[in-house]
Amino acid sequence: MILHALKEYYDRKAADPESGIAPPGWENKEIRFVITLNKQGELILLEDTEEIIERKKRAKRFRIPQSVKRSSGIAANLLWDNPEYVFGVALPKRQEKSTDPDQAVKQKERTQAQHKAFLQRIDDLHLGTDEGIGAVLAFLKNEQTVPILVSRFPDIWKEVLESGGNITFRLQGDDALVCNRPVVQRSIALSLDSAAKDIRCLITGEEDSLAETHAAIKGVWGAQSTGANIVSYNAAAFCSFNKKQGANAPIGRAAEFAYTTALNALLDKDSLQRIQVGEASTVFWSDKQTDFVDQFAVLFAEPAKDDPDRHTRAVRTLLEAPQSGVLPASDQSDVTFFVLGLSPNASRLAVRFWHRAPLAEMKGKIRQHFQDLQIVHGPKDRLVLSLFRLLTTTATQGKSENIPPNLEGDMMRTILEGLPYPDSILQAAIRRIKAEREIPPIRAALIKACINRRARFGKHKPQEELTVSLDPTNPSIGYRLGRLFATLEKIQEEANPGITATIRERYYAAASSSPVTVFGRLMTLKNHHLAKLDSPGRRINLEKVIGEIMAGVRDFPAHLPLDEQGRFAIGYYHQRQDFFTKKEKQD
Repeated sequence: MILHALKEYYDRKAADPESGIAPPGWENKEIRFVITLNKQGELILLEDTEEIIERKKRAKRFRIPQSVKRSSGIAANLLWDNPEYVFGVALPKRQEKSTDPDQAVKQKERTQAQHKAFLQRIDDLHLGTDEGIGAVLAFLKNEQTVPILVSRFPDIWKEVLESGGNITFRLQGDDALVCNRPVVQRSIALSLDSAAKDIRCLITGEEDSLAETHAAIKGVWGAQSTGANIVSYNAAAFCSFNKKQGANAPIGRAAEFAYTTALNALLDKDSLQRIQVGEASTVFWSDKQTDFVDQFAVLFAEPAKDDPDRHTRAVRTLLEAPQSGVLPASDQSDVTFFVLGLSPNASRLAVRFWHRAPLAEMKGKIRQHFQDLQIVHGPKDRLVLSLFRLLTTTATQGKSENIPPNLEGDMMRTILEGLPYPDSILQAAIRRIKAEREIPPIRAALIKACINRRARFGKHKPQEELTVSLDPTNPSIGYRLGRLFATLEKIQEEANPGITATIRERYYAAASSSPVTVFGRLMTLKNHHLAKLDSPGRRINLEKVIGEIMAGVRDFPAHLPLDEQGRFAIGYYHQRQDFFTKKEKQD
């Protein structure tokens, strides 16, 4: 299912000449160094393509022949590779690791073998008559090649050795690289067409040649820098019926290239169709063109520094779409949206979550997520509801490294499937309130959403959902006690102007979990505070609020379960916001 969807995505992008996705046998890759030669194979220029883009050093990207898969063996790429393959020189970082003389000899022999394999890969094309290929071969077979590079471009050559960056060639006067010359393109196409079609592909159902190994997937956070596999059989324990490698699940070379190229393009560092959800590198796409692909990352990722309100605008547009009637036509069509989360697992990749749904359904689930998070807040509070902010508000000290493993992936899955959030989210949020004795708007929004989704999917009788702002009719004991606690704190603040520590600092944890132990004392303390108020009218108004709240409270319970503790927090938050709003109206 996943591979088939990726293959279809590749086919759609390949049909669009402006997409820039690589055709079969090719890939788009950063190449750090380009050597320019004349037709005689003489060195003209050694160019370093690295430049600073958005405060990061980036090499220029080129269309080059697809890289070979190699681990410990020797396998050369066609007309591009690292300095060990291109020139047969050992990199300083490898020499520093080896202090054993025998090891140094082995390293030298290996680099010579790598260089020989690089030349052999070019010779196998039998294209020496092409002036570009001939120039490269003449340059590399010249024994003075490296000394010439060292003498003419000492600074850049030092970078070549220290970085180990990839190198390729260009013929003087040409804009395209040598590896892009028409004869090379025809040779690669011919090798693909001439492969024997010996299996029926599991993805396409068509006859094709077997892809024994699959290209590495790069860009997954935490995985090996050389890439990891989503399909792999590299040990006997994974094989069946004496089949080897890819024969255990026969996938054709065309389909293998399509799905790996599509996934690598989605995971690329420049891709706008990926976000990092905890340990899961998440990519998303649709089977037809839709603007929602551009909006998805904005809804869940952190706001951009150059446009911090972009997230808020995207959420508002999504929420207001049904009322404003601006739903795009794609919502009424058969567009399907896909979301895939991958995380590293040794040399392989683990699928953390996979979700596909009609676009309208997907939008509805995400819209419900943000509707559940809506809550009243002050005019100066910026309520950024990105997934990262929601989870850090539950973490110790608000640090991302303290977010429990796998929690972000589980959260994303529940959002896309419209299910209750993980229980650990509500538990963590309530723990942070008791520890910090503070309920910021984003934490209140998360608790409200957790409780409402739990109530909506409850196994027992449905419970009343929490509203966006104060609800005086809510019968929940936890909600009413939260309102009562906020009112008692407000009375204390007005009786003692400028007080730095209120009852919240000392009694919140006990009041929200075991009310009977503290509320009797607080109600007695309330009478003392009311007596200190100068305004009789204000005193009467506050007593009316307490009376309205207590009308729904028979007694103070010995213990509040987790859900009621969450309702306590929202009742407290709502009542505090209501006091603030009334004060604003009076002003």
